Amino acid sequence: MMSFWKQWTAAVSAPFLTALLLGAAFMGFVAWDQSHWWSTKEDYGFGWLVPAFVGFVVYDRWPRILAALRTCAAPDSPRATGGARWTLGILAYAAMVGGALLFLIGALYRAGAGASYPGTLALSLGTGVLVLPLLFLNTPEPSMLDRTAAPGEVGLFEDARVRLVSLFLFPALVWLVSAPMVSVIENNLSLFMLNRVASVVFFVFDILGMQIEQRGNVLVLPTGEVGVAEACSGIRSFTACLFAGSFLAAVFLDKLWKKIGLVVSAIGFAFFTNLIRSLFLTAWAYNYGPEAIEGKVHDIAGYAVLGLTVIGLLCMLPLFNLTFVSGDNDGDDSESPADAPARGNAS
Repeated sequence: MMSFWKQWTAAVSAPFLTALLLGAAFMGFVAWDQSHWWSTKEDYGFGWLVPAFVGFVVYDRWPRILAALRTCAAPDSPRATGGARWTLGILAYAAMVGGALLFLIGALYRAGAGASYPGTLALSLGTGVLVLPLLFLNTPEPSMLDRTAAPGEVGLFEDARVRLVSLFLFPALVWLVSAPMVSVIENNLSLFMLNRVASVVFFVFDILGMQIEQRGNVLVLPTGEVGVAEACSGIRSFTACLFAGSFLAAVFLDKLWKKIGLVVSAIGFAFFTNLIRSLFLTAWAYNYGPEAIEGKVHDIAGYAVLGLTVIGLLCMLPLFNLTFVSGDNDGDDSESPADAPARGNAS
């Protein structure tokens, strides 16, 4: 056990390890607060997986974290110069103060009113904004920084400390996905999605020459009325698919634009599969009556939507991992040494 602990904490300075444990404590408090919503709101039931997935991502990235820590402590460690250096310092301290204030506001909400949408949102956002600069300000400093070993201007994103902290973006910010949105935003988003789905379902049935009438979010069929809200919750698929896309992007992709692309694809898949689900349930109600889509048929269709979305995202991963090398550009598209470990761990 002791050798395992020494292996995991090798090259980790005491200040950074303390910051890491403190960040884990903040996330533990956020998980306890959000567990209320995971238990009471079906749309956020996937939240029970978040702590386990966060732990897995940190475990999976630990060799890269150790390598980034050694880079920060090296004499030739890349450090931002000029205006970028001052910008980094100001942003770090401002974010830490702002995150602490948000967390304090959320904690006061939790203590005074119990679980609440504003309190949970403040705790989740405050934790993410606080943990990242906390880690940044406690990265190991090189004992003797050799500027001659790293000549020229070093930009903000080339700073070794920024690259280290970027490995913790998913663990720190994923709690915003598993936290319920402010009720006004959630209700408006749900209403918008339901309106779009109802309109598309009506258009498809109408163009096929089937008897149908739309009254807001209610579709009038020959066998009765079907509310689109009964056939498709919208928000549940949106939040769950957003979380699945974020996790897969964090584990299997190395470039920022690829991660963003997969998350956007997850949102698109969520809407598309939700639409398929609504078409199927409406067709089922068209043939067997509105009461036939309740119970098992409704639930099976919902789980099938999530399954199809995850399968679709997994099928897209090889496309995002393709590397294109032109014939007249030998080696220009190769990975930098900092990116090389990412691909090794992701495969």
